This record gives sequence, C-alpha cells and structure tokens, in this order.
Amino acid sequence: MGFFKAGDTISGQEARAFITIDGRVEPLFYAKNLEATAKKKKTEIKTLGHRGTQHKANGWSGEGRMTVYYATSLFRELMIKYMKTGVDTYFHIQVTNEDPTSSIGAQTVLLKDCNLDSVVLASFDVDADVLEEDVDFTFSDADLLEKFKKPTLG
Repeated sequence: MGFFKAGDTISGQEARAFITIDGRVEPLFYAKNLEATAKKKKTEIKTLGHRGTQHKANGWSGEGRMTVYYATSLFRELMIKYMKTGVDTYFHIQVTNEDPTSSIGAQTVLLKDCNLDSVVLASFDVDADVLEEDVDFTFSDADLLEKFKKPTLG
C-alpha cells in the first residue's frame, strides 16, 4: 500500500485570488487568508418505529471570511455606497490553489454572488506592526472550475 507524499501537500502561500465587481477584475494581493464554507440546512424528522431523530437536507448557505491587510479602500467604498444609497453590490471571488512542488496540480473555486456582512470603516492600533481587517461575506453559489488530480503515491 502506498502513502501520501509530503511534497503533494499544498503550501498556504501558493494561491491566486481575484475579485470581480461590476465586470472589473482585481487581484486580491492584499488578502492574507480566505475561507469559504457551504453548510447544509437540515430538518429534524421523527417517525414512528424509530426512536432516534433523523435528518433531511433541505438547503444550504454559504459563508466566508477573509483577513486582508488594511491597504485597500474597496470594501469601505462598497459599504458606504450601500449606506448612502441602499444599492448593494454583489461580486465573485475566484481562488486557485496550485503548488508547483506538488503533483496534484491546481484547484480553482468560484464563489458567486458574494455580499459583504460587515466592514471596518476606520482603524488604528498603536501596538500593531501592520493593520489587518476581517471581512465577512455570504455567497449564494459556487463552481469547481478545476479539480486537483489524484496524488502519486510513494
């Protein structure tokens, strides 16, 4: 039986990310990390003849969070636009993980119809070496544009 080679792990720094807003594509160079999760919504089902509670999936919701260096006004602009006009902005985020030392290739995920939950409007910290901010968002669809290949076992 083979084993998973350490060289096929994916470095956390080997990623590319882009945000598409109103047809404009911008690299997320200032992003430090990002995690997006799809969570199933389930209904509890109780039936005769079964003492336990069963569960049936009946939908899902998508949530994400990224930490960015406090080096862009983009998210503040979007939030203030909503605050002043009531016009909300939806955008897509595309993330590719690809480590050139790994044999498994690349994976690309597209998060669709992302929408901001909260934005830091102003910040300072006299003890911080660098300023960062957490950006929470939701999304309503996703596509797996590119899949990792199966690893070559050792």
